[in-house]
Amino acid sequence: MKCLTVRMDVVKTDDECLHWLLWHGADISQVTARGWTAAHISAIRGQDACMQALIINGANLAAQDDRGCTPLHLAATHGHSFTLQIMLRSGVDPSVTDKREWKPVHYAAFHGRLGCLQLLVKWGCSVEDVDYNGNLPVHLAAMEGHLHCFKFLLSRMSSASQGLKAFNDNGENVLDLAQRFFKQNILQFIRGSEYEGNDPTDQETLAFPGHVAAFKGDLEMLKKLIEDGVININERDNNGSTLMHKAAGQGHIECLQWLIKMGADNNITNKAREKPSDVAKRFAHLAAVKLLEGLQKYDIDDANEINENDIRFFIRHGVEGSTDAKDDLGLSESDKTDARGLSKSCRASWSMNDYAERS
Repeated sequence: MKCLTVRMDVVKTDDECLHWLLWHGADISQVTARGWTAAHISAIRGQDACMQALIINGANLAAQDDRGCTPLHLAATHGHSFTLQIMLRSGVDPSVTDKREWKPVHYAAFHGRLGCLQLLVKWGCSVEDVDYNGNLPVHLAAMEGHLHCFKFLLSRMSSASQGLKAFNDNGENVLDLAQRFFKQNILQFIRGSEYEGNDPTDQETLAFPGHVAAFKGDLEMLKKLIEDGVININERDNNGSTLMHKAAGQGHIECLQWLIKMGADNNITNKAREKPSDVAKRFAHLAAVKLLEGLQKYDIDDANEINENDIRFFIRHGVEGSTDAKDDLGLSESDKTDARGLSKSCRASWSMNDYAERS
């Protein structure tokens, strides 16, 4: 009975009730018919405070449900980056696989949870592990049409070109999967756009020296090329990228500041329809995002330094550390404090049904 009460408490997000139950020795190791512990449900709901309390009281974060999923898998599935980070900081192993040999990165890729992907990679998770069908996370992002996740995963692979060519056990690469599942955004990107994460080629070095300088953060060379009239400040390469795209993709703030001062246009889009700020977001260069999207847009004081522990900054920008559950972002401050829940009853039902349907 104690176990049931604990699980219902997690769903209701009543922190005081949960602490009271834990104080009186409620059993948090019991499971539902699906094999969910209280920690699993807390991960599904994104209940940060409840998860913290469960961890302090010895919750087993390595517990697997009937599909082999740990709470880490479920937090990645539902896009709860804050809850995911709490578990990662507790020392849980993020490389555990479920029965399909999916790791949390596979779930984040399949469900389009960019913030969770960025966080998992930051904590050292590999994006080059395959599941039991030979699918890389990038394959899963391609078949579901999650373009931002797809591009981010390519950027973190040892070779983007190999990532595009890699075949799963069915002999399909990302292009084949995008075609089979009619993901036009992925097809368009693969066929006609640049991949920003690769090192410039020798041919590009000769044709676009300014882009190479911006990519490497070589401000002195960039100044010389522009001031001597060798290149135009808004020059675009064969893929439509400007100097600002290159600098933004690598987070070179000094180059970006100088380009802005010199009047470079930060609203130009490349063939992937990305502005420089979009490229900065994709690679989680927070200072570059702040600079390019404008300080006043978010009412941030010029004198304030970027604080990567400031939850408000992540929510504003939709980058690393933010919750991926977009419907959570329009809630009142009290609801966000209350573990960012929706209606306490209907959201619990939705979360569990969503997991059942999509997992």
